[in-house]
Amino acid sequence: MAKLFPTICAGLLFSAAPLWSQVDSTSTPTSVANTADNSVSNSDASDSRMLTPPPVSGQSYPTSFSSGERSNYLRGGLAFTSAYSDNAVGPVNGHAVSDVSYSVFPTLALDETTSRAHAVLNYAPGFTFYQRESGLNAENQNASIKFQYRLSPHVTFSVEDSFQKSPNVFIQPDLASATVISGGAQVPNFSVIAPTADILSNFGNVGITYQFALNGMVGASGTFFNLHYPNQAQVPGLYDSSTQGGSAFYSHRISKTNYLGANYQYQRLVSYPSVGQNETQTHALLLFYTLYVTSKFSLSFFGGPQYSDTVLPPQPPLHLQVPAAKAWDPATGGSLSWQGRLTNFALSYSHVISGSGGLIGAVKIDSANASIRQQLSQRLSGSIGGGYFQNDLLDSALGGATNGHTISGTASLQQSFGQHINVQLGYTRLHQNYSGVAVLAATPNTNRESISISYQFFRPLGR
Repeated sequence: MAKLFPTICAGLLFSAAPLWSQVDSTSTPTSVANTADNSVSNSDASDSRMLTPPPVSGQSYPTSFSSGERSNYLRGGLAFTSAYSDNAVGPVNGHAVSDVSYSVFPTLALDETTSRAHAVLNYAPGFTFYQRESGLNAENQNASIKFQYRLSPHVTFSVEDSFQKSPNVFIQPDLASATVISGGAQVPNFSVIAPTADILSNFGNVGITYQFALNGMVGASGTFFNLHYPNQAQVPGLYDSSTQGGSAFYSHRISKTNYLGANYQYQRLVSYPSVGQNETQTHALLLFYTLYVTSKFSLSFFGGPQYSDTVLPPQPPLHLQVPAAKAWDPATGGSLSWQGRLTNFALSYSHVISGSGGLIGAVKIDSANASIRQQLSQRLSGSIGGGYFQNDLLDSALGGATNGHTISGTASLQQSFGQHINVQLGYTRLHQNYSGVAVLAATPNTNRESISISYQFFRPLGR
């Protein structure tokens, strides 16, 4: 806990709230257009600024429609959600226990754009009550900040931080933005889900890019991700973990729509079992390619070798040092994002070495994610999202019984009444197969139905 305390405190000042990947789900468009600095249009041909391709931008893909984009506003509101879950309490005598929950979320958001800067802040505290299991009543904290500043015409600095404190990973202000998709290779692993446990998660990213020539750019970034279970008794078989990483890239613009480059990545992946800690360090050299079909439609690929070095703590009873496990593995992936006027679609796949996500050590993870949002009429919209994740421990000495997979899916319909009232219906399905993780083995499935009513107001800034 001492190792996590500084970053958790920092996260309380900033941070955000999604479902699977724990990256900001408010989705200000930053990946394809890359916010204020990298906006592109057909009339922008004289502008020589390069984009930062998704494999190295460190940003998630947008989930809003291009027709619904807003900037320079203050937004506030209040959301009330009632949900039924058939696995609300966790396993009791080997069986899941259902319950009905009620959540209240005040929301506050600020988006401000100037000629050189773009800042987005979101904060949604809340409280959740249970109908029968009142001992599970708890507060929620969801907060985030994204900031980008152009230091000069060719140098851009960006930072983001997101934080979530929740008694249940499904409880959040907006189910429609639950599936967060990134085109990068260095993203946090939040695919092992303890549905009913107290969870603290904190993700941060800071980066800088420098366009040193008409068609040449370099950049560097650093990331961290902390996952902490305050009550270990709620999650037998799962453990705290932390990830720190850094990367540096070179990108070359072949033409207006084609980018090719190379990216070096370093990671330090640590998990904290009952005794000691398991640590893995990785180094990867990846080539990437991005095609911008339009300013709102991109296709990206990356791939290359990834080297890992794993050290386990001394083992009892003789406290002998376990030899380090070293290996080479391929890292590869691809992604697609399309932000249309009435449709938003994103898809990604990756095979990389990643943090434990709550398991006992670093893993090789195969992950596939997809989401689609559609404006069905002027006031009705719908979304579907889901993912498949296969987690295999990098070091077999830790035991293969905790290897397994997660399959998740969400669907929602949102109807607006006037400018301020919204009603949302949602359904979530979660299936997990981890026979060596006690908290998941007894009750691997969760189904959740919800209804949410919210009131929102907007105030323009600087007008």
